[in-house]
Amino acid sequence: MRVLIKLGGTLLDDASKRASMAKQLAAIAKNVELVVVHGGGKQVTQFLAERGIESRFVGGLRVSDEAVIDAVSKVIAGSVNKQLVAAIAAAGQPAVGLCGVDGALTTAAQLHANLQFVGRPERTDATLFRLLLGAGYLPVVACIAGDAAGNIYNVNADQMAVSCALGWHADKLLFLTDVAGVQDEAGQVLAKLTPIAARRLVETGVAHGGMQAKLEAALTSLEGGLAEVIVAPGQQAGICQRLLEGENLGTRLALEAV
Repeated sequence: MRVLIKLGGTLLDDASKRASMAKQLAAIAKNVELVVVHGGGKQVTQFLAERGIESRFVGGLRVSDEAVIDAVSKVIAGSVNKQLVAAIAAAGQPAVGLCGVDGALTTAAQLHANLQFVGRPERTDATLFRLLLGAGYLPVVACIAGDAAGNIYNVNADQMAVSCALGWHADKLLFLTDVAGVQDEAGQVLAKLTPIAARRLVETGVAHGGMQAKLEAALTSLEGGLAEVIVAPGQQAGICQRLLEGENLGTRLALEAV
């Protein structure tokens, strides 16, 4: 079974959280083919703030000029990625840190001129995944991609995960985040969501910001052929194994509510 897990940056922002998650990833990598995609937006915001640069967001996406792209490259593809790779290695599983630019893993195009260097993933070539997994390595992918002209784009980590999952033909896509799941207007976690219901949450503004971006990415994955996407609380103990064993946690998105 091929499993792609997307980790939110808040699950990786200190050593104890990284070590806990790394142990889970190392354990399940022994039984399934696993690829990890991660963000690091909180860390980028802090990095920019320390340098007097204000972060601006539109629809949950960070407006990315050259200074922001430089920060994203240094923080997400640099320190966040390498700290996670080191933690996974310490847990006993060899891992390799990548971003979409490496080996033209994921190519992207500018999403909108107003967002500047924010990219929309166009295609993921899973050749590197197959090579690394075949040699016993766990690929750990930072959410940066490039184009044929040499531009580097900041890519929403959820969208990056979807592109990697579709290009690799993953069987399961798990979004591990810092909330219990997708919530309705009353703040209750929805155990199941169809695409129609998910779009309604976005259109009515119930799902906004980061959750809006996550739902839109999940809908793209379902339209692309994935059977299901799960949005689940990454801080819960043993969350990875529990989800793979079928425990009902978080929100399950599928074409039909079953």
